[in-house]
Amino acid sequence: MLRIIIIVIIIILIGIQFVPVSKTNPPVTGEIKAPDDVMQILRTSCYDCHSNEVVWPWYSNVAPMSWLVAYDVDEAREHLNFSEWASYSADDKAEDIEEIWEEVEEGKMPLWYYLPLHPEARLSDADKQTLKIWVESGGS
Repeated sequence: MLRIIIIVIIIILIGIQFVPVSKTNPPVTGEIKAPDDVMQILRTSCYDCHSNEVVWPWYSNVAPMSWLVAYDVDEAREHLNFSEWASYSADDKAEDIEEIWEEVEEGKMPLWYYLPLHPEARLSDADKQTLKIWVESGGS
């Protein structure tokens, strides 16, 4: 019985690899403008979900992780997409800049489960201070 269960699990794991997942990087239509130090932080810690320049990791090709990664990127882009920044209204930009700091300050971003495989995305105290100053200056 155990042998049959293991075989069924293996067949299911192989079968789910054929379920298509949309992993796209649409064209950048209007990137955010920020000082170089801020851009470096955003690119290192945010762009892999909040842009159209996602570097899809190897595990994004293996189901069921591929489903989670694609879902997280889609959700992140829906909330904030640095590659489509120019299309946002001035009010939306101001609101998003404030929210960036709120999410960082509360420890919600980058996501805790993203960091073990992407330790370079972890924000140092200096990174957080740089973002805070940028946000307090109105994102300019």
